[in-house]
Formats: sequence, C-alpha cells, structure tokens
Amino acid sequence: MGNFRTAFNSFAGRHGMGVALFVAIAVAAWVILLIVLPQLSMLDYSFRHNLPASQIGGPDDTYTLENYRYFMFGNDDGLNTLDIGILLRTLIAAVFVTILDVMICYPIAFILAHSASGVSARLMVIGLIIPFWVNEILRAFAFRVLFGATGLINSVGLGMGLWDAPVDFIRADVALYSGLAYAYILLMIFPIYNAVEALDRAQIEAARDMGAPWWRVHWRIVLPIAKPGIASGATMVFMLTSGALAAPQILGGPSSLWFTQVIYQWFNQSSNWQRGSAYAVILLLVCIAFVTLMMRVFKVSVGEIGK
Repeated sequence: MGNFRTAFNSFAGRHGMGVALFVAIAVAAWVILLIVLPQLSMLDYSFRHNLPASQIGGPDDTYTLENYRYFMFGNDDGLNTLDIGILLRTLIAAVFVTILDVMICYPIAFILAHSASGVSARLMVIGLIIPFWVNEILRAFAFRVLFGATGLINSVGLGMGLWDAPVDFIRADVALYSGLAYAYILLMIFPIYNAVEALDRAQIEAARDMGAPWWRVHWRIVLPIAKPGIASGATMVFMLTSGALAAPQILGGPSSLWFTQVIYQWFNQSSNWQRGSAYAVILLLVCIAFVTLMMRVFKVSVGEIGK
C-alpha cells in the first residue's frame, strides 16, 4: 500500500492531482468491473449444479464440488485422463510457443534497440506492426492456406524436390504452433526491446574489446538486463497461448484438441455453464501457478516484470 501511495504521489506531482485521480479511477473501474467481478461470477458458477432455469434459486440450487470432481475423475472413479491429458498438452504447447517466440524476438529486439537507427528502425517497426492490422481470424486462415496441402510451402517444397508428396502440416500441428507464435510476437518483442534499450552500448564495446565472443557478451551482459523484459513477454505469450481459441479451432489438427476448446464445448454445445466455469477456473489457476513457479525458478519478481 505504501508503494502504491508513493507511486500515486509521484505521478500526481508530475501530471497533477486531477489527472492522477482520473487514471486511478479508470484503472480501478477496469480491474473491478471487467476482471474481478466476472471472475468472481464464474467462480460462483463453478460451484453450482447445472439446473433448469425454473430450479435456479430453489432448494436444489446449492454449492457443490461435483464440477471439479468431474475434471479429476469423470463419470466414474477412475482418473479422467482425457481432460487432464488435454490440459497438460495445452500447457506444454504453450511453453513451446513461448520458447519459440523468445528465440525469434530476442535478436529482433536487440537489433532494433542497438543496431537499427533512423529510417531502418522505423521501417522495422512498421514492418512488425502493419501485419497486425489484419484480423486475427483472417491471419489464422492465411496460415491454414499457407501450410495447406496445396499451399505455398508445400508447392515450394515439391517444386524444389525437398519432399515427394504434400506434407500434412495441419495434422502435425506445425501450422498451429507457427500461427500462435506469430499471433503474439509483438507482445514478446516490445518488452524485450524496452529492457534492452536501457543497456549502455559502451559495456558491449568494452566486452568486445577485451576479446569476449558474442555469445558471452549476450550471456553475461545483455541477458541479465533483458531478463525482466523476457519474463514479461513470456508471461503474456504463455497466458494468451494457453487461453487461445480461434487459432486452435482453425489451425489445429484432428488430434490437437486445446483445453479452451473443451471449455467452449461445455459452455456452448453442452449448455453446462457450471462445468465450463469450473474448467475455466482450473485453467486460470494452473496457468497462474505455472507462471509463479517459473518466476521463482528464474528469480524474477512481479515488480521487475511491471517495469
């Protein structure tokens, strides 16, 4: 609370008390009305029975753990390996997409911060932003066309003799992982860029003058500075990938059911909002627990991520 008061007073000192109050009220309204209250409502739903509308509020409308028990054990006493397996597969895929984005975005962010300048830097930023003017669903369909049996990649591969028959990139989930990695690439680049931009170029030049190879310069100098930005971008990419729905629906193969698709089925196909809410709460809690664990493993605090 003391840190919040200090930050508020500092912001008010720079921009005025009126602006500070407006920002504080707007942020509080956003968090409470659009995040906290919907989550609390969904949490309440998750502990309810799936009853007809006429019985809601009646004696049978009580709290229950049945929806959570179903996730663990299904309709019988055996372990619900299907839903648990889908959740684990979703988390593993989200980790893979996050790592892929880090590998792609780190060098781009470094070049943008310390190598590109003037017109070249502006062109790089424009080149990164303009493709995202296209709707996410249209971009997903574009990836499906690109990786399809008659798409550009298969056509080039067949034309160059790299393979003899069309490769099913959809069934192999190559299209899905590529589409997800591309969908959230900006959320990884700009946090890393903001962190790396603060690095003093003289430190890199001094290390190079002392004979340090490029990999050691990045490992010992750049990465410690970039770690909060990487953690921030990785958190956003992981959470959004775990909760993605459109891309898995469009780009996923027949055996790549995403956990969000299971939630969607409970809400819309089975009309069981209570069980769908329980599954959504489980996904949220598991993702938060995983992110918190990774922050402890890599020794990154919430304050560093928020810088």
